Amino acid sequence: MDSRIEVAVYYFPQYHPDRRNDRWHGDGWTEWELVKAARPRFPGHRQPIVPEWGYFDESNPSWAAKEIDLAADHGITCFIYDWYWYEDGPFLQDGLEKGFLKAANSQRLKFALMWANHDWINVHPAKLAHVPEVLLYAGVSRKTFDEFTDHVVETYFSWPNYWRVDGKPYFSIYEVETFTAGIGGMDDARDALESFRSKTRAAGFPGLHLNAVIRGVSVLPVDNVLPEPARIVSDLGFSSVGTYTWVHHSSPNADGFPIGNHNTAAARNYQVWDEFSARFKVPYYPNVTMGWDSSPRTIQTDVYTQAGYPWTAVLQGNTPEAFRDALSRAKAFVVSPKSRQRIVTINAWNEWTEGSYLLPDTVHGNAYLEAIREVFGQGSRSRQ
Repeated sequence: MDSRIEVAVYYFPQYHPDRRNDRWHGDGWTEWELVKAARPRFPGHRQPIVPEWGYFDESNPSWAAKEIDLAADHGITCFIYDWYWYEDGPFLQDGLEKGFLKAANSQRLKFALMWANHDWINVHPAKLAHVPEVLLYAGVSRKTFDEFTDHVVETYFSWPNYWRVDGKPYFSIYEVETFTAGIGGMDDARDALESFRSKTRAAGFPGLHLNAVIRGVSVLPVDNVLPEPARIVSDLGFSSVGTYTWVHHSSPNADGFPIGNHNTAAARNYQVWDEFSARFKVPYYPNVTMGWDSSPRTIQTDVYTQAGYPWTAVLQGNTPEAFRDALSRAKAFVVSPKSRQRIVTINAWNEWTEGSYLLPDTVHGNAYLEAIREVFGQGSRSRQ
């Protein structure tokens, strides 16, 4: 087994202009506007968070190059892009296609896709006592699935730094149940995935590595908890399972509201690592989450009360030291004899409005990134 550990970090590409956001929120809007507007919602609440680099455009390849160097210099090996494609086409592609892929140093990092196939709801920001409007519905037809998997194979898999596990391009699905229901049921889902695998093999790869994101707790109003996940993962032929964020297995409100406990979420997720490794026949990739605070996605003048996402408790205690401890546990987990692949995922590079980010802020600087470098102690491809 290769001794190098894959440290794959989720990347949320909502920090560049997009035509859909222009229509919904005004020309040039990005989620930086919510970061700027955030305010303390209770005593001791640290908001607004101020990015050390300011409010940059991630679709600018010069800025993307800075992100790539920062990540690679601190032991991150891969960005997993939250990747959106709805029935009427793509959304938020430019951070990857115009930013990352056009950066002069893009080869320093691998990249991969997680199809974030959830309903896109208007929580930018959310109003108290209003059910968020669904702006884009996640279910897609077989025709659309075939169209975007053609695009994936042709546009992304051909890049030499596209992440491959055992030579197979990695592709993750965020909501397996939504995909299955939208496409017509298990038989249709199985056929669609086999078609995707065939396209990948036809492009010269030994196969397709399909990852399923599994959750045990609903956080967003549109989150789907998969029934009988082990059976469905097996029936659809997934290659691995993983987690996007710790609050998918531990409610942020478990210790009260508005202050939750990062250590409670950590302890529950450590249990999940063992449970899922035993439950599923395929490898489970442990996840480490930097923090949780979705309050910037609420109307700041509304009372902050327990009302469902994004009106959730803020996990406190997510210090750089606590993050380093979680990373150390993840490393021990994947190098143990029971682990089948040395892969760890981290939430997240830039989920600023959910309180989970590795990019430097004006308080902690690079402290969370330095924890990654200290724990995994691995270099990266040299600067060009």
